[in-house]
Parts: sequence; C-alpha cells; structure tokens
Amino acid sequence: MGGWGASWPVGAGAMGSWPPSFVRTSRAGRVIVLERGRAGDGASSRAAGIVRAQGGTEAAVALVTSGMTLGLGTGSTVAFVLEALGRRIRTEGLGIKGVPTSRQTEQRARELGIPLTDLATTPELDLAIDGADEVDPNGDMIKGHGGALLWEKIVATATRRLVIVVDPSKRVERLGATRALPVEVVPFGWGTHEAAIRALGARPMLRRAGPVGTPVATDEGN
Repeated sequence: MGGWGASWPVGAGAMGSWPPSFVRTSRAGRVIVLERGRAGDGASSRAAGIVRAQGGTEAAVALVTSGMTLGLGTGSTVAFVLEALGRRIRTEGLGIKGVPTSRQTEQRARELGIPLTDLATTPELDLAIDGADEVDPNGDMIKGHGGALLWEKIVATATRRLVIVVDPSKRVERLGATRALPVEVVPFGWGTHEAAIRALGARPMLRRAGPVGTPVATDEGN
C-alpha cells in the first residue's frame, strides 16, 4: 500500500485552473480540502462546490461536534488540529473520541487530553482530519511520507467524512512534482516488488535514513 495517488476518482478539472480550496466526493463521503489561508485571506465562496475558509485548520476543527468519533491524521498540519481539539476540550467541554493514525499522533493526543479509542471498538468514524504531501487540481493526492501510510488509509476508509487540510506549498499541477509516491511493503522479500513497480514505469528506491542509511520503517513495522 502506498500514498493516495488516485485512490478515489474525482471529477475532471483543468490542470491550469487551481482553486484555492475545493470539495470533492469520495466513496467514504465528502472529501473536503481546505487551504490553511493567511490572515485576511478568508473570502468565502459556495459556487461550484468550492469551500473557501480563513485557516483550513480552524475550518476543519469547526466541523467537530460533541459525540463524534474522529480519525486523527498524522503530520505537521494535523499537529495544529490536535492542539485546536485539545483547546476545545478544555474550554468548551467538547466530548469526542479519536482514533490515531500513528504512534506520534497517539502520544500527542494523550498529552493534549484527547480521549482515544480504536477501530475494534468503533469501526465506523464520523469524521477524519488529515493532511497531504501533494494535492493536484483534481483533488488527487499523495500521502504517506510521514510513515503512517497503512493506518491513514484504513482510518480514511472507515470514516463517513474525510477532511484534508493543506497549505499552498502542497499544491502541485501534477502529482510527483515535489514528492515521490511512497509504497509500503513488508520487510520479507521486499526486493521482489521492484520488478513489478518498474514495469509500471516507476523507479523504485528503498527509503533510508540516519547516518548508516537504515531503511525507514512505517508505524506498522514495514
């Protein structure tokens, strides 16, 4: 499993016409992509299903109401979401439970006092909020560079509504412009996947990190 290059087909759109934020439909419900706008850049538009909001983080968190079970994404953008949720719990008494998509998110949510659950207990979620590595004008995206590929996909599939929050740096005209597509493979026999990936026209490369080039492991241990 890898990033969401074209997991959920969306309507066609001109590659050159990039809306600042937009709404697309997925099998799981509404996929809402909200740009984290700059201060003062909060004009709203409902035309053509476009949602424009000042600060995508705040707009996404505003969709959360008491009683919801949330999917909690992973990454720098979601860090702001977690802080906002924690603040609402403290100041408003917001009653929610979250399913984290990574150990990093789980730890941070506990620090912020966000109650957690799991998919075994709550197999269907009301809303999931996550970020993306790249988003193109059609709403297709690449995710997974944070190493939570599989968990993010499972949570996204389990939710009725998925909200993706991105900043302008994640907007590209074509997927792969700034990021490679991550593909998660099990450690056993990982090299046997290379031929199949090359046959698709890609150039696979094992992701490594650290001074000795240790292979990067996902939260699932792949």
